[in-house]
Amino acid sequence: MNKTELIDKIAAKSGLSKSDSKKALDASIEVLKEALGAGDKIQLVGFGTFSVNKRPARQGINPATKQKIKIAAKKVVKFKTGTELANVVNK
Repeated sequence: MNKTELIDKIAAKSGLSKSDSKKALDASIEVLKEALGAGDKIQLVGFGTFSVNKRPARQGINPATKQKIKIAAKKVVKFKTGTELANVVNK
């Protein structure tokens, strides 16, 4: 499902117009980005939890040259499914 299809489904389920659904989705995504960018945890009961984890710097190997390379430390977004969502997916 792409963004346009998601907007169509939101509009159909909520009774909002497609343009209002797009605005709501865009605003939701923006709020999620801002919160995760600030390092906050977002918990949506029944759906799941978004959090930011730190990955330490480590050594890797370039598969083409077989030389050792340094992989920099970075932050990554982690998602843990909620029970309700897990039950729907595993149905």
